Amino acid sequence: MQIFDSPDSLRLALGHGVATIGKYDGMHLGHQSILEAVKARAAALGLPSIVILSEPQPEEFFAPDTAPARLNDFDDKVDFLAGFGLDAVLRMHFDATVSRCPAERFVSDYLLDRLGLRVLIVGDDFRFGQGRRGDFTLLRELAADGTFEVASVGPCLVDGERVSSTRVRHCLAEGDCATVTRLLGRPYSMGGPVVRGRQLGRQLGVPTANLALQRRTLPTSGVFAVHVECEGAWFRGVANLGFKPTVEEVLRPSLEVHLFDVAPDLYDRRLRVHFLHKLRDEQRFPSLDALKAQIARDLDEARAFLSGLSLPESGTAGLTEARA
Repeated sequence: MQIFDSPDSLRLALGHGVATIGKYDGMHLGHQSILEAVKARAAALGLPSIVILSEPQPEEFFAPDTAPARLNDFDDKVDFLAGFGLDAVLRMHFDATVSRCPAERFVSDYLLDRLGLRVLIVGDDFRFGQGRRGDFTLLRELAADGTFEVASVGPCLVDGERVSSTRVRHCLAEGDCATVTRLLGRPYSMGGPVVRGRQLGRQLGVPTANLALQRRTLPTSGVFAVHVECEGAWFRGVANLGFKPTVEEVLRPSLEVHLFDVAPDLYDRRLRVHFLHKLRDEQRFPSLDALKAQIARDLDEARAFLSGLSLPESGTAGLTEARA
C-alpha cells in the first residue's frame, strides 16, 4: 500500500481511482463495510482503491484541547488499511484552507481536478465542506452530469444500535473490551516501537516493554490482559496503559507490557498490543511493596483469563532472546 501527502502526486502515480474520505477513527464494522464497497467497485473497474484520511481530525483542528481521544493514530490506521488490502492512503492535511472550502469547490477542485476521482463511496451520515454543508444529497446533485459516480453505504448495526466511533469510545471508557471487540470485529489495539524506559519493572521482577505512543489523550486506561503481536509472533501478557501514578507522574500516556514466560529482544521492534480484558483501573499505591503485591495478583488474573484463549499464532520464530 502506498501513502501520499498530495492528491497531485497520487494521481501522477496511480491515475484515476475509487475512494472514500473521512476520519476513519476506530476502523469499526461500519467503516469496514464502506472499505469493502470501495475495494469491490475498484476491482470491478480495474482502478486503485483509495482512502483519504483527514489529518489532523477536524475536531483536533478546531478544538485541540477538548477533542475526543483518538481511537487510532495515523500509523494505526495505515497498519489496518494495509492489512485490509487497500491500494493507497491519501493524507489530507486539514487546515484553515480546507475548513473554509465550500463543499462544491472541494469536490470540483480537490476530488475531481486534482485527484481525478472516478467514484466516491461514503457513509450515509458523511458531512464535508465549510460549515459541514456537504452531504450525500449534494454529492448526488454534483454527480448528476456523469462527471463521477457516488454511492453511500447504510449503517452497520450491532444489538440494534448503530456502530460508531462514539459508541466504541464509550465502551472503551467503561472497560467493556468484549463489546468493543464485537463493534470492531477484532480486539482494540495500539501499536508502537519499543523504547528504553526506567527499567523499574525489571527491579520489581516484572520486566516490561515500553511502547512510544504519539498521543496526548487516551480512550481508555488501566491494566489489561492482552495478546501481543511482533513480526508475526504472538505472546500472552499483561499491559498497563496510562500515567503510572505510583512510580512517576508522566505528562504523556505510556503503554507497558509484560510478556508471559518469554523474554525476546524487543528493543526497536514494533509491537501491537491487543486489549482483551480489563483487570482494573490505574491507582496510586502507598508503596512499591504494595504495588508489587498487586502486580502479582494482576498476573494471576490475566493468566487465568488468557488460559482459555488461543493465540492467533504461537511461537517466537525470528525473535532472539533479550540481551543481557
